[in-house]
Amino acid sequence: MLSRQLERLRRCRKVDKLLVATSDDPSDQPIAELCAAEAVACFRGSLNDVLDRYYQAAKLFQPSHVVRLTGDCPLADPELIDRTIEFHLQGGYDFVSNAIEPTFPDGLDAAVFRFQLLEQAWRAAQLPSEREHLTLFMRHHPERYKIGNYKGSPDRSYMRWTVDEPADLAFVSAIYQRLYPGKPDFGSEDIYRLLDQEAELPWLNRGIGRNEGLQRSLQQDNEWKAKNEKPNS
Repeated sequence: MLSRQLERLRRCRKVDKLLVATSDDPSDQPIAELCAAEAVACFRGSLNDVLDRYYQAAKLFQPSHVVRLTGDCPLADPELIDRTIEFHLQGGYDFVSNAIEPTFPDGLDAAVFRFQLLEQAWRAAQLPSEREHLTLFMRHHPERYKIGNYKGSPDRSYMRWTVDEPADLAFVSAIYQRLYPGKPDFGSEDIYRLLDQEAELPWLNRGIGRNEGLQRSLQQDNEWKAKNEKPNS
């Protein structure tokens, strides 16, 4: 699945370098081996502190801007990623996401931000959710940063193209079985046409909530605050 995603991301015109940032836990050894086989750079860092892992990985290259993508999105759209990057650069933004107010299918998320913001978040973020979900600190401080939301039309945010559950894998596998053999570089428009033709496909993973992992992290924040915040005197 990751190999297919990397294949798609190589078609991005505005991404200069691909880097997979995985953990140093033994369970992620197959990811490191895949990256070696695919000739893709791989950085291994903290399992739970994703913000630290991401910052340490990016720091190796000192980029001006960073594009954050997640490895559970094998239908990633390189054209959409390029458009999001262009929106970020032309608007002079500090941080841009195409999922702050979602209009694209879940699984096409992309965030673009200045490297300095990543460093600032790494130094300042304390909440468990902000350490696990690395763009949260940036999004939580619109008073500090110029934030942009890249939107599409029509609104297709109700569609689910990410892979978190077995039903998601069944859906994505069905898309690949139908489109990949004849057109390995199929795009989102090809998927939309297929879903119009085979209306039963979206039902394979219907009913799974968006950002369930984030909601669990936010619940952990309450426990962290209870332990670390001093009572009012």
